[in-house]
Amino acid sequence: MIRINLLPLRAARKKETAIQQIVIFCASLAVVLVVIVSMYFHQKMKITITKEEISTATSKITELKKKIGKLEELKTLQIQVRKKLDILTQLRKNKTGPAHRLATLSDITPDQLWLTSYGENGQDIKISGIALSEDLLAGFMRRLEASEDFTGVELIVSEQSEQSGAKLKRFELSCKLRPQIDTATKKP
Repeated sequence: MIRINLLPLRAARKKETAIQQIVIFCASLAVVLVVIVSMYFHQKMKITITKEEISTATSKITELKKKIGKLEELKTLQIQVRKKLDILTQLRKNKTGPAHRLATLSDITPDQLWLTSYGENGQDIKISGIALSEDLLAGFMRRLEASEDFTGVELIVSEQSEQSGAKLKRFELSCKLRPQIDTATKKP
């Protein structure tokens, strides 16, 4: 009978199988390492890109904060300019108001009536003076009421006084300022 020794063949096959398994293991290990290394570099690249985006966004934020600061300064300047313009308009209004009222008062005052004091307190006005007669005082009060500056003229005190041998009427009046209508808002 012929005997064939198959042991060396089996050992050779086992050796080949072991080598194949080691090669497959090393190849798969290399593939896994390549995949891991490529993922690592991919993530690292993403991180650097994100850091660059963050730094550019931070620089944009600082630029915008500077612009916002400038806008806030402009807003405060605008508010200050508005306040100053309002003050100027109020001053112009007040400048023409009392001067115009005193001119009106001078125009309607009769020759034999003398004003001794004039005082304004907001809308309230007090006028004191001396008249030669009650008729002059009554005419002055009517003209004062008819003027475009004064309203609500009331006689507070009227008493006779003697000065330099002449009998005169000392008086005190109170009245209010008539509300002014802006000429800019009037329509023709």
